[in-house]
Amino acid sequence: MSSEPGPSAGPWPALDVPERRVLGVLVEKAKTTPDAYPLSLNALVTGSNQKSNRDPLLNLSELDVEDALARCQQKGLAIKITGGRVFRWRHNLYEAWHADKVELAMLAELLLRGPQTEGELRTRASRMEPIDDLDALRAVLRPLAERKLIVYLTPEERRGAVLTHGSHDPQELSHLRGRVTAEPAPPPPP
Repeated sequence: MSSEPGPSAGPWPALDVPERRVLGVLVEKAKTTPDAYPLSLNALVTGSNQKSNRDPLLNLSELDVEDALARCQQKGLAIKITGGRVFRWRHNLYEAWHADKVELAMLAELLLRGPQTEGELRTRASRMEPIDDLDALRAVLRPLAERKLIVYLTPEERRGAVLTHGSHDPQELSHLRGRVTAEPAPPPPP
């Protein structure tokens, strides 16, 4: 029998909007543009403020991104790489969150865009890692929900179930739940 501990069930640190965005960008760019990874501060500012595949749209300054990186580094979620002309940054989420590459693609998408339906998440995360169908997605989401890395905002079995990442503070999570449950459920299939 192995004495190796299993993946942790948290508690995961609450992340503010700039921290979420920076971590999401680090994961996204590691997967989609690996030749440019680890990222410079300038690349992180550009990625954080990009207008596509982001919600909310932000206009973070270099100082905002530097501060978010410093907080992520203190939480063990980001690592500063020294030794070149400029400092570069990489995420440490595989180790910190004990996530595999598909899990991390889903988490990054939630960090970049916030709450979304399972279908939206599958489509969007598939640009980073292939996810065959909703059943394959749900098979990955179940253990993430058990570990509290993702949170369902609506009943999991509901058609069009909405979920988010598990790094919201309790008040923000309560607000999101209230906002999502106020929206009407999608109509049943014909």
